[in-house]
Amino acid sequence: MDKKKKWGINRKATIGTAIFTFILVVLSCTAGSYIFNRSIEKIYNDKGYVLGDIILNEIDHDKIAEYTRTWKEDDYYKSMKKYLRFMKDTSDVAYIYIVVPYENKTMRYVYDNTTFIGDSDPISASFDEIWQAYTEGVRPKSYLIRRSKRYGYLTSSCLPIKDSTGNVVALLFVDINMKVIRSTLIDYLLNMIAISLLLLGLFCLSNWYFISKNLINPLMVLRRNVRKFASNNAEIDTSIEDIQTGDEMEELASSVLQMEKDIVKYIDNIQSITAEKERISAELDVASKIQTDMLPGVFPPFPDRKELDIYATMTPAKEVGGDFYDFFFIDNDHLAIVMADVSGKGVPAALFMARAKTIIRNSALTKKGLSPSRILRDVNKQLSENNAEDFFVTVWFCIIELSTGRGMASNAGHECPAIRRAGGEYELLIYKHSPALAISEELLFGEHTFDMNPGDSFFVYTDGVTEATNLDMKLFGTKRMLQSLNRDPEADAKKLLENMQEDIDAFVGEGSQFDDITMLSFFYKGPQS
Repeated sequence: MDKKKKWGINRKATIGTAIFTFILVVLSCTAGSYIFNRSIEKIYNDKGYVLGDIILNEIDHDKIAEYTRTWKEDDYYKSMKKYLRFMKDTSDVAYIYIVVPYENKTMRYVYDNTTFIGDSDPISASFDEIWQAYTEGVRPKSYLIRRSKRYGYLTSSCLPIKDSTGNVVALLFVDINMKVIRSTLIDYLLNMIAISLLLLGLFCLSNWYFISKNLINPLMVLRRNVRKFASNNAEIDTSIEDIQTGDEMEELASSVLQMEKDIVKYIDNIQSITAEKERISAELDVASKIQTDMLPGVFPPFPDRKELDIYATMTPAKEVGGDFYDFFFIDNDHLAIVMADVSGKGVPAALFMARAKTIIRNSALTKKGLSPSRILRDVNKQLSENNAEDFFVTVWFCIIELSTGRGMASNAGHECPAIRRAGGEYELLIYKHSPALAISEELLFGEHTFDMNPGDSFFVYTDGVTEATNLDMKLFGTKRMLQSLNRDPEADAKKLLENMQEDIDAFVGEGSQFDDITMLSFFYKGPQS
C-alpha cells in the first residue's frame, strides 16, 4: 500500500498564510460593516428624534387626548394634519403618525397620512419597548429598526405624548427610510476589501520572506540533520552549525547538536547501565526471597498442636519492605506472636527489620519467663545502639499460655488489635500504647493481660491495611477493616485474611500500594487433653 502523501511545511505555511489572509479580510469587513451600519442607523434615528421634538412643541397634546376618546376629526385636526404632512414633505421622512398601542400588539391611528383616524394596524416594531414607552412615558433605548414588505427598511423614532395632567395619551412616530444604507454599505465594503487585500498582500509577502529565512529553511536543515543522525547509527553531522539566525532557532540548533552528542555518549554507556540495573533487580529479587524466607511461611505451622489456628501474610510495597510478623513457641505451653512495622521502606528498612526480628526472637527464647514488656525493654536497648539512621519500629508482642488461654501483650506504638469472642463480632481492643522501639535507649514499656476462651480469635496488622488508598485519596480505615472481618467472622484464619485482602484490593482498585500490608489472625481452640 502506498504511503499517504504528506504536506511539507512549505506548502502548509503557504496555505496557512492564504487562509489567514482570507479570514482576516472577512472578519475585518464584517466588523467594519456592522460598526458602519450601526453608526448610520444612529444618525438617522437621531434625525427622527430631532424632528419629533419639533412636532411635539407645535401640536396640542390635550386635543390629541380628546381624539383618543372620540376618534373624530374637527377643524384643529385638519390643520394639524396639514402641518404634519408639511413636516413630512419638507424633512424627507417616510412616515409621521400618532397612535395608541394596545396589549394585543395592535395600534389605533390618531393620525397617519395614509389611513383614516381610528384605523388599526399590527405593531411591526419591538412591542415591549413601544408598550414601555406608552405605559411609562420614556423613549425606547434601541433604534426600532424595521424591515417589512409593506413599509420597507425603516428606523422609527418614538416619543410619548402627554396631556396637561402628565398622562401619556399616545405615541408620536417619525419613520425615516434607511435604503440609502444599502448602497453606502456596499461602496464601503468594496473599498475596504480592496484596501485590506492590498495591505494584507504586502504583509503576507514580507512575512513569507521573513518566515522562510528565519524559520522554514533552518527547520529543513534540522530535519535533514536529525534524519541523518537517526539513520546512520547516531553519526553526528556538524552542518547544523551553519544555522546562524541569532534567535531561538539558533539556540534550538545548538541544543539539537548537543543532544546528539549526549545521545552518542549515552549509547556508549547504555549497556553497562542496563547490566547494572539487571544486577540490582536480580539482587532485589534475591533479597525479597530471603526476607520472605525469614518469615514463617508454612501453614499450618504446628500441625500437631490442636489448640490453635494461625495464619499470616506480608505484601511489601516495594521488592522488600519493613513490615514483619513472627510466631514461635518459647516452651511447650507458651506461644509468642509478633507484629511489627519498621519506619521507611525498601532495602534499608528491610535490613533494620531483619535485625529487629532476630533480636526479638533471641531475647524471647533466651530470657524465658520474662514478660513481653521486659523483653521489649531489652530489645529496645539493643536496637538503639548504633542506630545512626534513626530508624524505629512499632511492635505488638504477646505471649499466650495455651493451657489456660491467659495472654500478656505489650504494644510499642503499634496498631490496636481486633478481638472476637466466640459467637460475636470483631471489635478493636483499644488501650494505652507505649512508644515505638529504638526511639530512646531508656524507655519503659507497659503491658496488659487478657484471657481467651475456646472459640475466641484476634487479628493484628500493620498500618498498610488501614491506610490503603484508592484513586480518590480515601483511606481504607478501621471501619472498613472491621466490616471486612465481620462479613464472615466464623471463617478460619486463612479465609479471614483472604477476605481482608479481597476487600482491600477492591477498595484500592487501580490505585498504587504505598505501604507494606501485613496481617495475622489467631484462633484459640482451647486446651487439648
